[in-house]
Amino acid sequence: MYLKVTDVEYNGDYSLICTFNDGAVKKVDMTPVLDAPAFQELKDLDLFKQFGLDETIFWGNGADIAPEWLYQNGVPVV
Repeated sequence: MYLKVTDVEYNGDYSLICTFNDGAVKKVDMTPVLDAPAFQELKDLDLFKQFGLDETIFWGNGADIAPEWLYQNGVPVV
């Protein structure tokens, strides 16, 4: 199955709630990626909160993240 994010909500700090096309809903802590060059400016929470959705999550600075990473690193929301 081709994995994609169908919905995303900001959940405080650097946390997102992602809904996937297989029905899974997961809380994802994005802190581990913030030291990568593409994500460093997203340490500014105001910039972090300005994400978009197009099968995965992306930001205005050109950063995006693989839906597979979000899925594997997310914790199921029950």
